[in-house]
Amino acid sequence: MSEAEIKSTGAAPETPVENMIECENLVKIYKTADTEVLALQGLELTVKKGELTAIIGNSGSGKSTFLNMIGGLDRPSAGRLVVNGLDLFKLSEKELVEYKRDVVGFVWQNNARNLIPYLTALENVQVPMMFGSVKERKARAEMLLELVGMSHRAQSRLSTLSGGEQQRIAIAIALANDPKLLLADEPTGSVDVKTSDFILDVFRKLNQELGLTIVIVTHDRHLAKKVNRVIAIRDGKTSSEMVVTRDYLKRMQQLESLGEADDPGEVEQEEYAVLDRAGRLQIPREMLQQIGAEGNKVKLEVEDGRIVIVPAGK
Repeated sequence: MSEAEIKSTGAAPETPVENMIECENLVKIYKTADTEVLALQGLELTVKKGELTAIIGNSGSGKSTFLNMIGGLDRPSAGRLVVNGLDLFKLSEKELVEYKRDVVGFVWQNNARNLIPYLTALENVQVPMMFGSVKERKARAEMLLELVGMSHRAQSRLSTLSGGEQQRIAIAIALANDPKLLLADEPTGSVDVKTSDFILDVFRKLNQELGLTIVIVTHDRHLAKKVNRVIAIRDGKTSSEMVVTRDYLKRMQQLESLGEADDPGEVEQEEYAVLDRAGRLQIPREMLQQIGAEGNKVKLEVEDGRIVIVPAGK
């Protein structure tokens, strides 16, 4: 879509935007002949440009549905969804195709969705590249393989690569058309812990060196503990956020200012409940069980500037 076309449709603002993703009261309803399933129930969240964010949740929580929404693979039922300044509700089918081609890159858990088995790694990375000479495409593919640490397997075919190696090549393919937003759906779901750590290191490198906005959807709490911001979704709503502690950030800044390459250790995070626009929040079931809450009622009391939740009848 040209700049003139964007301005005429109102799909994107003329001024730069700070947020990569803006999601307000997002609803998604799946309908069948007999039933309706409410996959997203007023989801609200924001992801800034340049953030590395993980979205976690149990099966059926709505996290994969949300990924499909921001990836342009499915249409929301209601609410507001803006990605890179583009209102996804207003895009035509043609504009949506261009959005998927130019704005987002996908990394799937199933490598078969990314890789063509009879091509080499180098040839696979060149497949999405539509423009430029053969020489230019080959040079960019070699650069991307170098970026993900796979230049030494450029001439290898799928059958000779491990699961972790295939996933790194899949990441290079997702970067082929220089997307603004990289989406990863359970990218470590089929590899061991050591390989999972290496793949996460690749994402962190892309985020730090390229300033690429990355959203990782996962149920892997081990992976989620290693990124700066984690958004938890429960029952189709944003339930809580985990963000890096100030002490950890201060320690990292001190190491950087001294020019030291020491590992500051595992990311330290604090968890916060998220209030929606009506002031509602979700309380994890485990916490309610710990205080002995039963049924659907609790008492709220204010003590010393704090809101205290007390089981009904106590």
